Amino acid sequence: MRKSVLGGLFLVLAGPAFAGEPSAPTQKKPGPGLAVAPVSEAERYARRCQDRTSNRAVWPQGTMLWGTRRVWGDRHEPDERRSVLVSVDLAPLKPVSPKVPSLRLEGGRLVASPEASRSLVGTVLQGTSSDGKPVEVAVCGAEPSPADSELVWYRIEAWNSRAQRWENPCVGTSQIPDPRALAVSGVWDASGAHQGVEGKFTLACENGVITKCINWGYKPWASHDGHSLAELHQACTRMARADYCGNGQSHTRQDTPIDMFDTLGVLAPTMERSAVWDPERASFEATWAADGASCMARTRDRRALETVLRECPGRFQTGQAVELGNGDRCTVQRAGVSPGAALLRNRAY
Repeated sequence: MRKSVLGGLFLVLAGPAFAGEPSAPTQKKPGPGLAVAPVSEAERYARRCQDRTSNRAVWPQGTMLWGTRRVWGDRHEPDERRSVLVSVDLAPLKPVSPKVPSLRLEGGRLVASPEASRSLVGTVLQGTSSDGKPVEVAVCGAEPSPADSELVWYRIEAWNSRAQRWENPCVGTSQIPDPRALAVSGVWDASGAHQGVEGKFTLACENGVITKCINWGYKPWASHDGHSLAELHQACTRMARADYCGNGQSHTRQDTPIDMFDTLGVLAPTMERSAVWDPERASFEATWAADGASCMARTRDRRALETVLRECPGRFQTGQAVELGNGDRCTVQRAGVSPGAALLRNRAY
């Protein structure tokens, strides 16, 4: 059993970050409310994947699911369940070659079909935002992971029709200022639920929990000891965002350390003290299923448990505490669900 995720867990929590807004040196950013004249299709595609200087602004981000910007422009959008890019079509809108009519997913890799060896760099895909609007996405780079042959990191740009330019839709942080994306099967809706949709996939950015949970060992296309990791990955996305109610709403604060472990043995509890974790300071928080917490003892951001009960009335019930072993105890349980059947468990300071 391996344990190598504690350092990365700090990255899922709310805090100031820097959102990538690449722009060509010759282009000026429009002021608020100013319309930009539309460019032709030929000019639009000619502009994709150009070298760009960074123009970053501070963004008050919460815990991100997709790791993408919520809206284009400088306006702060408080609803973390919004995104400029939530799904992408496998059929290319503008392929590099007319001989590549479609793509397919193999694990965490996009493969051109039928010519698997053909490069996808420069391909334009049809994406969709959380409000259902179309958005074009260009594949600007494909970098195989040196640590994992199943993964390819994609550098992407999306067409910002408001500003009439290509921009990285992924939100940067101080730890990962220029984020890339992974190709993951299916789509996630605003509630954080994963759905398999024929012909669509997700470009999940590095600083979102869809990708983080893959990096922590929960690849949704993989298995462990004969068991699929798809549900564990989904439970991880709920746990990483402290989405207790399974409605897409996170409950975290900046720099809250957490430790997680699962029933399949992919990750085990951290028992030794280190620079980033002290087991003696930690206490049990919750157990997790694919649709949210199945039992709780506390909230990660230290608000009263009653606030969560009010957020999703009828979901949890209070009563006699349930002992889970190793000192972990549930005080609030999911109605009709056994706490011991949960896929994932975590502790926090």
